[in-house]
Amino acid sequence: MAKPKEVKTNAMRILDKLKIDYTHQTYACDEFVDGLQTADLLNLPYERVYKTLVTEGKSKNYFVFVIPIDKELDMKKAAKAVGEKAVAMIHLKDLTAITGYVRGGCTAIGMKKQFTTVINDTASELDKIYISGGKIGLQLQLRPDDFCTAAPAVYGDVVNS
Repeated sequence: MAKPKEVKTNAMRILDKLKIDYTHQTYACDEFVDGLQTADLLNLPYERVYKTLVTEGKSKNYFVFVIPIDKELDMKKAAKAVGEKAVAMIHLKDLTAITGYVRGGCTAIGMKKQFTTVINDTASELDKIYISGGKIGLQLQLRPDDFCTAAPAVYGDVVNS
């Protein structure tokens, strides 16, 4: 009997194409749950699970920030990191149109367009991090440097102290 074909997300296909090692975990979820709930469902340490936030700068360009789930984005630090006077969160209703992903399944890997992406520098101290896999109910585990290659992203201090 044939093994059921695993459904790959765009993010997973990009990681495969780049020959980047990753593992994935799924969890039952019909609607958005926040990162803390996701970590609890999968029994993952909060400091290793990262969320993806999309902002718009004064220049009308979009910027992506990937930060620990238990932290808040420092808007001043974020703006400085991308060379903007200010950034603001995009409206949730615009998320899918801008990124191609839905709330709770948004990842910086494989968005519709490549936006400047900054991952909080605390990730560089970890051997592995967890990020959304590109759909609700899917988390990917990979090395932070591999995330930076696939996203592509740079490290920066962008969270409230």
